[in-house]
Amino acid sequence: MRIAGPLAVGTAALALAGCATPGAQIEQRVEVATPADPLDQPAPDSMRWLYGSGEAAAASIQAYRMLVDYALEAASAWPEESAPMGLPGAVGGVGTASCRDSDGSAKPPAVVFDADETLILNLGYEYWDASTPGGYDPKVWSAWERDGAAHVAPVPGAVTALKRLREAGITPVFNTNRLAENAQGTVAALSAAGLGDAVHGETLFLKGDDATGSRKDARRETIAARYCVLALAGDNLGDFADVFNDGDRSPQARRDLAGRGTFAQMWGNGWFVLPNPVYGASIKGNVGEVFLPNARWNPPEEAE
Repeated sequence: MRIAGPLAVGTAALALAGCATPGAQIEQRVEVATPADPLDQPAPDSMRWLYGSGEAAAASIQAYRMLVDYALEAASAWPEESAPMGLPGAVGGVGTASCRDSDGSAKPPAVVFDADETLILNLGYEYWDASTPGGYDPKVWSAWERDGAAHVAPVPGAVTALKRLREAGITPVFNTNRLAENAQGTVAALSAAGLGDAVHGETLFLKGDDATGSRKDARRETIAARYCVLALAGDNLGDFADVFNDGDRSPQARRDLAGRGTFAQMWGNGWFVLPNPVYGASIKGNVGEVFLPNARWNPPEEAE
């Protein structure tokens, strides 16, 4: 429905006034919509949970405590092979690398982390996304990578976890799909979140470091050639092996792959997942893809 402009409203008011009886009063009310304060709008449920809930903080702290305990125990036993991870050409999409160099010397121990929503909470960007129509914009995200360090926070548990690892002589290595061209901004964000220093090409690996784009297996191979990887942490299955995100795998097929067989044995046993219901492959799928035929129930007619 089109709403009349001010001129039309005024003309109508004059016409009505001209044919009114003496003494009659005609009240004209023009409702003017005031823009709602974006801060008063409900935040998306997923953002409320990840960035605002005590439950999310508890889950992250729990995961980080388990990860560090696992890594310290693994380092004390000194494994001959790294934790399983995505490596190019590995059988089943997952392989291990030797924890020794070609001369037999031991590689330094490390734990490999994704960055965004694994170590860093991108609070400033997510505030912009929640309060601005239009959704994800790669140009805005790139600007955030460059300049957003002042508006990040650490994932609960991450600062203590990295401190414990470094004190034990275990190097945190960051493998993230932030852009290589924005390396300086990513180093600044990690530092601002209290997560310590990172050196691009040594302890920080980024999208654009090789020709495989957002796939991480090749970067994992580079890392495993230099370090004995004791454990991996991420918020997306692709942070552990690219095979999870291959092709057009349906949500249930991807879930089955992660929850059965060899992969099911890895969770909490070298692989540690942090919660992220806000974005990424974990939140794909329509109702029919999430609820397969054997899960579809409707109440009987008499209950409706």
